[in-house]
Amino acid sequence: MSVTRENMKPLTFVFEDDGLVPNNPLPFLVYKQAIDIDNGHPEKTIEGLFGVNGWGEMWRNGVFDYLHYHATVHEALGVARGHARVRFGGDAGKEIEIAAGDVAILPAGTGHQCLSHSRDFCVVGAYPPGPRMHVTLPTPENHAKALKTIPAVKLPETDPVLGEDGPLVRLWK
Repeated sequence: MSVTRENMKPLTFVFEDDGLVPNNPLPFLVYKQAIDIDNGHPEKTIEGLFGVNGWGEMWRNGVFDYLHYHATVHEALGVARGHARVRFGGDAGKEIEIAAGDVAILPAGTGHQCLSHSRDFCVVGAYPPGPRMHVTLPTPENHAKALKTIPAVKLPETDPVLGEDGPLVRLWK
């Protein structure tokens, strides 16, 4: 039995480099109501889906309330419980409401910051095989370094939600 909806298409956004947050020319993806988490263990459901699709180094928590990005790795955020308003793309980016069952996929360099959240908000984060995640703050020095590391980040072989034939694989070519 599948835990994902059929015929899903992600919302896509491309954020410009703002001089502090590099973002990425690859599209940021959001699958709305992608995962059936209507069970007693939504975190395990998301972890199982991400794991079977080759994404690992998982954690459970929220999204930091300060602007940051990851310059060495792409990131998937699966919402297990609750909801939040998150600004993606830096200060000039877009505020998006994410809720249980949604998945956001951030190409390396995509700025993100939680602006508000429900008390029960819980996210499962995961990464494709490769370097470990590091939190990068938006400074001129970090921006200069990120412009060198981001293009070297390997493209994932699979979409964390829909696997090797998922939209991410086509959209990130």
